[in-house]
Amino acid sequence: MRIEKVSILNEVVQRVKDSDYCFIINYGGVDVVKMAALRADLLACDSRLLVVKNTYLAKVAKEMSWSDSIESMLSGPTAIVTGKGEPTAVAKAVVKFVEGSDGRASVKGADYDGNIVDAKMVEALSKIPGKNELRATFLMLLKEPATRLARVLSEKAKKAE
Repeated sequence: MRIEKVSILNEVVQRVKDSDYCFIINYGGVDVVKMAALRADLLACDSRLLVVKNTYLAKVAKEMSWSDSIESMLSGPTAIVTGKGEPTAVAKAVVKFVEGSDGRASVKGADYDGNIVDAKMVEALSKIPGKNELRATFLMLLKEPATRLARVLSEKAKKAE
């Protein structure tokens, strides 16, 4: 391998190793405007999109000890999305991009939580509420009994007057 190729391969391997997740997508036939919009959405989620050659991704898979199921994902134009933090927000951005691509783009799979998952799992992940939404729901559930008690007590006090 030439030095440039080794450098690129090392960058891809390091990016995947440092990431909490790695979404693998097919971006074939998508125009630059939609790709730029996806990059902007991903940047807001502290993630980055990188177009990679399938041969590089195969070497990354070997380095990361991904299962043999990754081989079915190594065809066509491939890009990976890597980053830190909440993967549900990234999955939502990726699925939104795929749905807005008029059938040109598709999700191939992902490395999520140390496992290789298929496109259906990525779509299911995109439907899960994010951490902030779950926290807000939980706080509302905690607050609800106290609110009801306060209402009951204030109604009792109004009737007593």
